[in-house]
Amino acid sequence: MSSPKPVLVLVHGWGMNARVFDALADRLDDRFDVRGFDLPGHGGRDAQAVNTLEAWADALADALPDDANLLGWSLGGQVALRAALDHPRKVARLILVATTPRFVQRADWASAMDAADLAAFGEALLADPATTLQRFLSLQTRGTPGQKALLQHLRQALREAPEPDRVALAAGLAILRDTDLRGDVLRLTHPTLVLHGALDTLTPAAAGAWLAANLRAARHVELERAAHAPHLSHPDDVAREIERFCL
Repeated sequence: MSSPKPVLVLVHGWGMNARVFDALADRLDDRFDVRGFDLPGHGGRDAQAVNTLEAWADALADALPDDANLLGWSLGGQVALRAALDHPRKVARLILVATTPRFVQRADWASAMDAADLAAFGEALLADPATTLQRFLSLQTRGTPGQKALLQHLRQALREAPEPDRVALAAGLAILRDTDLRGDVLRLTHPTLVLHGALDTLTPAAAGAWLAANLRAARHVELERAAHAPHLSHPDDVAREIERFCL
């Protein structure tokens, strides 16, 4: 049965779950049919036997009605991009929050995390998943006004859902390490809103600017006082931009 309101599907980032969007959903549910999507092995969702970007994008597409508005945050943004590329009829509009086409640095891509730092994250994850996740939460809020409150919000979202599956966590890091969508996104024709925080240290603002410049139908909004989680630090601003873009 179709919804009388436009569908907006929200896809979280690595190690998180759909509860991280509660504050944003509260601001949008009058205008949208808001649906959170937990990545495989996250938020109590069953893990998958195959854990690649393409497999996770297929799982997302299976949960989408046709012509959905699709928002992805961080790793969720990469999954959303892949879903739009592989299942274009499922997506009407894309909203990319703190998303990068490539998460790690290389000679021709400086606006990213050092590969050695991500490798160290992977080793720490195997040794102590809980502590590694907490460290990652701290990185997401670094530099943001009200960092302590934002960090508490992220921790609460983790506590309110089952712990992510270890295999899925490791797979997510492998996706972040290996994914390079710079060539693929040039083929996208979906209207896209690129939302980025100027203070983001995980996916630098330059990565969002690159996406906006290279997507065919993109609108770029950079929030000067936001970091990696603008939907938490600036939910009113993010909700307003989503409504302007989709309605």
